[in-house]
Amino acid sequence: MRNEVQLIAYADRLGGDLAGLTRLLRGPLAGAFGGVHVLPFFTPYDGADAGFDPVDHTAVDPRLGGWDDVRELGRTHDTVVDLIVNHVSAESAAFADVRARGDSSPHAGMFLTMSSVFPAGATEEDLTRIYRPRPGLPFTPIRLGDRLRFVWTTFTPQQIDIDVRSTAGSAYLASILDAVAAAGVSLVRLDAVGYAVKTPGTTCFMTPETFAFIEEFTGQARARGVDVLVEVHSYFRRQIEIGRSVDLVYDFALPPLVLHALYTGDGSVLARWMAERPANAVTVLDTHDGIGVIDVGPDQTVQPGEAPRPGLLDPAQIDALVHGIHDRTGGASERATGAAASNLDLYQVNSTFYDALGGDDRAYLAARALQLFTPGIPQVYYVGALAGGNDLDLLARTGVGRDINRHHYTPEEVDAALARPVVAALLDLCRFRNALPAFDGGVEVDLGGSVLRLTRRGVALPAATARLTVDLADSSTTIEWTTATGATGRTSDLLGAPPRA
Repeated sequence: MRNEVQLIAYADRLGGDLAGLTRLLRGPLAGAFGGVHVLPFFTPYDGADAGFDPVDHTAVDPRLGGWDDVRELGRTHDTVVDLIVNHVSAESAAFADVRARGDSSPHAGMFLTMSSVFPAGATEEDLTRIYRPRPGLPFTPIRLGDRLRFVWTTFTPQQIDIDVRSTAGSAYLASILDAVAAAGVSLVRLDAVGYAVKTPGTTCFMTPETFAFIEEFTGQARARGVDVLVEVHSYFRRQIEIGRSVDLVYDFALPPLVLHALYTGDGSVLARWMAERPANAVTVLDTHDGIGVIDVGPDQTVQPGEAPRPGLLDPAQIDALVHGIHDRTGGASERATGAAASNLDLYQVNSTFYDALGGDDRAYLAARALQLFTPGIPQVYYVGALAGGNDLDLLARTGVGRDINRHHYTPEEVDAALARPVVAALLDLCRFRNALPAFDGGVEVDLGGSVLRLTRRGVALPAATARLTVDLADSSTTIEWTTATGATGRTSDLLGAPPRA
């Protein structure tokens, strides 16, 4: 996979369909993105959870195109797709058959119930130990055949958890791997994999059994020529541990730490994280979900009697961060977060990253520069790529908090966004990151007062260097670079004079 910036996008919300997204990537976005994470395009892409509840995970929704469109996109760009390992839609054919026939269905073993995980029954302690980032227990009463069962539903009643260790569950996941590999997909993102294995007497989240499953599944994917990206929002040390056994892991701590640094002018925590974080990371500031808080907070899975495990930020700093986002968005993020707006993820703040920085162009470009200079594969969410603001109209229509950052762009809106200086500067910054061969090694970090410096040096071409200097107190940003041939450059005005390698 190329060490270039990737775009994250819904095909229907940017481009209209897979062919339209391809045209944008090869047209006005050419050179800015070497890859694209296409958010769920399976049947249906507009279900109860915006495609993360597939009825048929092996089929492209015909409203968006077909597998040939995925192959065509992969001809010029690394393609990343979601592999939703934890659950399927309650409307899937397999679960519909189980509802109708119960234990006599050939698919009965594919789905988890409370009794299949706790065959001898569960104590109150067993149930309260289960980790879930939502209120309540992960069970929904559903009649399967002639019996009312407590079906395991980690996320919503429309998303039925799979027994990934069952013969039927394993075969189902293998069929998805076969479909994406045949379409030339470069990387699969294991969505919600932290919850995939349920082990009695544990938190049922990121247990040793979960790690074993991730390692085993990664081997199956690699055998098909597909790399694996693990998606887990959790305690930061767990992310470091995950990174040791997979191809790529998200750096979900980066977004809140960048905001904290720019809000306070204090880069000490961010600098510390640069020295600890996994190097084989996908770096993000924004995704289709909210801005994570749990990723920098204390370990939420600590059991009674265990010593607390503090986070990167302390509770007062996290509280200031959350209120800082709410203040800069004029309260919009508060209306879309927490118990408001039908939110499921109580540990995430819903806002575009641009609005989380108060719509300040220079602060936004400073944040993106910090992301692009952090080791790993950078991904930029489509709303962020267009420096989009919070979509309060969509939030009002759907009542879903995360929709504040999931705008449906018309072609005219895309053209208008591309004409904005901040968007043009960001795309040029991405092109610079892709073109200069200085970003294949580690990072040197220097912090003096509010001034943070990140220096990258080429490994394959050691003469190529790039240095980013950001004064966190006022977001002033300077980039200096040397190309592989010895040519040098410098800019201190990303809006007016973007770097060009």
